[in-house]
Amino acid sequence: MTEELAERVQRWIAGDPDPATREELHGLSDAELTDRFSGPLTFGTAGLRGPVRAGPNGMNVAVVVKTTAGIAAWLIEKGLGGSTVIVGRDARTGSEQFAFAAAETLSAQGFSVVLLPRPLPTPVVAFAVRALGAELGVQITASHNPAADNGYKVYLRGGSQLIPPSDAEIEALIAATGDAVDVPRTIVEPSGTDIAARYLDSVVALPRSTRRDIRIALTALHGVGGELATAALRGAGFRDVQVVEEQFEPDPTFPTVTFPNPEEPGAADAVLALAEEIDADIAIALDPDADRCAVGVPGPDGWRMLTGDETGALLANYLLSDSTADPLVANTIVSSQLLSALAPARGARYARTLTGFKWLVRAGDGLVYAYEEAIGHCVDPNVVRDKDGISAAVVLADLAAGLKLDRRTLLDVLDDLAVEFGVHLGSQVSRRVEDLAEIGNMMRRLRSEPPTKLAGRPVAVLDYADRDDELRTDAVEISGPGLRVIVRPSGTEPKLKAYLEVVEQVDNRDDLTRARATAGELLAELTTFAQQL
Repeated sequence: MTEELAERVQRWIAGDPDPATREELHGLSDAELTDRFSGPLTFGTAGLRGPVRAGPNGMNVAVVVKTTAGIAAWLIEKGLGGSTVIVGRDARTGSEQFAFAAAETLSAQGFSVVLLPRPLPTPVVAFAVRALGAELGVQITASHNPAADNGYKVYLRGGSQLIPPSDAEIEALIAATGDAVDVPRTIVEPSGTDIAARYLDSVVALPRSTRRDIRIALTALHGVGGELATAALRGAGFRDVQVVEEQFEPDPTFPTVTFPNPEEPGAADAVLALAEEIDADIAIALDPDADRCAVGVPGPDGWRMLTGDETGALLANYLLSDSTADPLVANTIVSSQLLSALAPARGARYARTLTGFKWLVRAGDGLVYAYEEAIGHCVDPNVVRDKDGISAAVVLADLAAGLKLDRRTLLDVLDDLAVEFGVHLGSQVSRRVEDLAEIGNMMRRLRSEPPTKLAGRPVAVLDYADRDDELRTDAVEISGPGLRVIVRPSGTEPKLKAYLEVVEQVDNRDDLTRARATAGELLAELTTFAQQL
């Protein structure tokens, strides 16, 4: 260990208010300490996120206190001292301790802190910030990350996520904060607010179909969404909701899944098995903090989960069938191009944003729906200005129930959309790395030696880093006739992601099988390319 690193470690230990993490650092090897002190956690796509461990680049009490002190200083600089702030948490390892540390730090700086009384879904915090007129909200969560992780998500006034330049301003103030042990903290009692009940009232009012007799299989994936999701569905009139019992109660170890993300292979197996066993109409899987929703459907080859883009097209088509004048819908640069064709055909405006709901909910006036391919859906932007798996589940149940009345299914609607707009078939390839520097190396290689052809078709390359508009970001788009690949680093995980899409036109309903087979062959070629990046 270098002398400089040894001094940094000792300074951190002396300034850490938590005896457990102080002791943890004392027991680490030089290599482990080099890793822990390689740099601080920074605000990514959805705030801070990282492993629960001691040191400046882990989630621990010292990092939470210093982060919150920086946020408090930022609010005071903006003339918002003494304002109301919301602090919530999920049920992950460390969430309760971190939530109390954040609330106590804010309280000591004179803020009126509403500390939510129990683990609750992330959308409830987004709702609370808006409903209570708070200036800021904090949710302790790592969403669908592996069990070892936790995080710190920030909402601004109105209930939308933190965006630049506020994130950089806060990071500068965090860096200027002294030792965590010297940051004042005042004891905060959890609030008796009925905010969860108020949230439920808004969700149960969403359905518009008169039909309710469908059977729903639901999993909470060991997260905090089970109780509110079943209450919302049943409160909206969907009485036949059956749950995956072994995944219903919150459990921070996520014992039945490798990655607690409904998109991951195998994560939704239990709910699909339940759906088949009980002859359900749809299956719904929430991620651990219930801000994402995936839906499963029965088909000719058995049950399968729809992709986020398929669900996005279904919800957009449904919500636009009964929307306000001049509505706006939005998705991200890595989501399907289908929405850009569907929107004008349904009399709506369309917007394309950078990845993340912090951008989607700011897409423009008149927003009625926004989604991203990572199973995130905002179906009620005037109430929750973020993705919300519970409200999305209720609207999907409403859609499925209305279709059942006409002896139709979600797959029938997807067929309709394919005939009208062409088969849009998408996929994603993720390259997880141990060394974050490798992500930058892969992006540099792609930029320096871009392909001129993919799947035998000529392609053009667009580097989003060269743009001078609101879509400027670290991403590269490769596109040609009927195909598109977008490559970008993940904002929340150590991954390089490639988003693939092919479009095959359809002559008529009888041509669907041929078009889907052709699209599948082309997508397989794009997948091979992405796996070799």
